[in-house]
Amino acid sequence: MHCSYFDAGTCRSCTHMGRPYGEQLDGKQLHCQALLSAHTELEWLPPVASRESGFRNKAKMVIGGTAQNPTIGILDADGHGVDLRMCGVCSPGLRACFPVLANFIRRVRLTPYDVPRRTGELKHIIITESPDGDVMLRLVLRSEQVVPRIRKHLPDLLAALPQVKVVSVNLLPEHKAVLEGEREILLTEQSTLNMRVNDINLRLRPQSFFQTNTGMAAALYRQGREWVSELAPASVWDLYCGVGGFALHSAAPSRTVTGIEASSEAIVSARLSSAEAGLQGMDFRAGDATAFALAAEQSPELVIVNPPRRGIGKDLCGWLESSDVQHVVYSSCNAQSLARDLAALPSFTARRARVLDMFPQTTHYEVMVLLERTA
Repeated sequence: MHCSYFDAGTCRSCTHMGRPYGEQLDGKQLHCQALLSAHTELEWLPPVASRESGFRNKAKMVIGGTAQNPTIGILDADGHGVDLRMCGVCSPGLRACFPVLANFIRRVRLTPYDVPRRTGELKHIIITESPDGDVMLRLVLRSEQVVPRIRKHLPDLLAALPQVKVVSVNLLPEHKAVLEGEREILLTEQSTLNMRVNDINLRLRPQSFFQTNTGMAAALYRQGREWVSELAPASVWDLYCGVGGFALHSAAPSRTVTGIEASSEAIVSARLSSAEAGLQGMDFRAGDATAFALAAEQSPELVIVNPPRRGIGKDLCGWLESSDVQHVVYSSCNAQSLARDLAALPSFTARRARVLDMFPQTTHYEVMVLLERTA
């Protein structure tokens, strides 16, 4: 894949842009194998390739420029807007929305937030597309001041973009380098976006996390399901469960599955998906994964962990070491923290691993490892 923004030096976010995709995938496989080289009994399954372009189902775009001439993309070093509305890693469906959203910003007179001057209202737009082409749109604002104008013109936007099913305003009054705030104002009757992944309908609410590459998310969950089905545990915990992807794919008759996630919005999503699918034995709770494990009176036969980049850490590793857990399915977006965590789990042996290219054109990837208690 080649990108005119990258070639012009306008955006260098995709550090591997222009490098042959086969080389990218081989490099990620070698990088991961080197980090986990201490695990000599590890069987490496073939890496899972992604589409090279148009794979992102979610765009987090900074709004710059002016209300009459907005930019949709990123900010340069001086805080000025850089327009990236034709970004090639975004899905075609997302790219089709950007010109209409620019017109909406003009019509509603939404003044982009000026970072150096700390003035203006509209900071970001966060837009997510489902496999069926439906869209969730979130407008990140500094205050509620322009919400009435947005409500007034929203029917026009929905007429121009009928694929947009969920619209909300997120409030971020503070001047700080974060993407969104805590408060969400729903503007549409529909509150969830249906993300159909394999044979499961995941219900995404505005503040729910979901992988940015739907194809690779589906591959992750299929791999997790395959390993869980092979081991046939009676009880499973999915820690850092998000909207319940791994947990819902692990459901089976006579099996209890418990999902733990810090985001209460994600737990609402997981419960909706579970109820819609009519699954039995499912239990989703909002809370800290490590605190839940440490307070539990019993441990499951198998634990799935899909932590943020920092990994699961020494406390959860210590609990796993002292528990009765027989197998761990570890899905990691940072092989360096994964290697540290595996070193802190000497009672487990890493049996199988697989690299999945969640983030083509970058150095990042996902890796799954199956661990078995051997001591």
